[in-house]
Amino acid sequence: MGLNDTPSSERVHIGFFGCTNRGKSSLVNALTNQGVALVSDVRGTTTDVIRKAMEILPIGPCVIVDTAGFDDDTALGKERVRNTVKAMEDVHAAVLVCDASEGKTEKDREIENLLSEKKIPYITVFNKADEVSSREDGKFYVSAKTKEGIEELKKKLAEIIPAQSNKMRIVDSFVKKGDTVILVTPIDESAPKGRIILPQQNVLRNLLDIGATAIVLQPENLESALSGLKEKPKCIITDSQVFATVSKMVPDGVLLTSFSILFASYKGILEDAVKAVAKIESLSDGDKILVAEGCTHHRQCNDIGTVKIPAWIKKHTGKNIEFEFTSGKGFPEDLGDYALVLHCGGCMITEKEVLNRKEKAKEQGIPFTNYGIMIAYINGILKQSIEVFPEIYKMI
Repeated sequence: MGLNDTPSSERVHIGFFGCTNRGKSSLVNALTNQGVALVSDVRGTTTDVIRKAMEILPIGPCVIVDTAGFDDDTALGKERVRNTVKAMEDVHAAVLVCDASEGKTEKDREIENLLSEKKIPYITVFNKADEVSSREDGKFYVSAKTKEGIEELKKKLAEIIPAQSNKMRIVDSFVKKGDTVILVTPIDESAPKGRIILPQQNVLRNLLDIGATAIVLQPENLESALSGLKEKPKCIITDSQVFATVSKMVPDGVLLTSFSILFASYKGILEDAVKAVAKIESLSDGDKILVAEGCTHHRQCNDIGTVKIPAWIKKHTGKNIEFEFTSGKGFPEDLGDYALVLHCGGCMITEKEVLNRKEKAKEQGIPFTNYGIMIAYINGILKQSIEVFPEIYKMI
């Protein structure tokens, strides 16, 4: 992806599922007009989940997800099938690829049931239409080889994909045109070189789209910037790790929140995360906290997730808490060993995947909160930091 591309987390994810040797990868290549996936006459060529960011009309910015065969019976087959099922967690729509000659099998129906259980809209297609002499009414036939049905498949996908807004609406509920908002973005040893992180980029773009005035600065410049303004800003949005410092400088009547808390709202987990954070008060020696991140960035010294937050929690509780860490797609299925799940803002994964992770924890009775909410709570400013969301503010 280039600098002007839509982040993968903001794209529609479309998954291709089916048994081995159904031509899923060939169909992906035909749909995208690119060699996205490796194809071969050998069964089980696709052994891992493949994701490719694309721009496809009339769908728009999307991520195509090609998966291993659901009936993979190789030595690593069970693991590959698990990864295929896991890939369903972040797709917005799916294509079930059957073989036109063989028709729908029991394994195909098993996949249909899984997609229905996960409430994923899907289209069932019968590939290799060029290899059959007769066709059944009501079935959607396609051919990756001749390109038959490919354009119609694109149109059908555009119709079933849940409504997606091309505009990020992170601060729209409390910022309006003409408002001034200060973004506090620390540049320290853990900051990426030459750029600001994605949540800060996304919030800044949202403010510009609204027509608000955005002032971006580091914590040490906040006080002088506030004194130089003729009018108070509407809000100060800060990186959570400097919450304590920034909160002491916020003038009366100015809203305060963090990028991480905004993303908890944007990804749909804010209410549950606010309710869950108090679990920290009942932790005991030996309890485990899972610290989960959606991306796989290289962790620097004083990393927020692996160093700073664990230290703050141990200091706040006075308990010998154990921490385990996951990143990227490595979120575990079984959460039974954990007393609490602490998640990052989730800027690099889709809203659907964040919600699935939260629901997975909820089903297992494990409280699920996020970085910004935890840091605000530890610093005694949680209520102040969610005042931008009145309905959640009333809960505390």
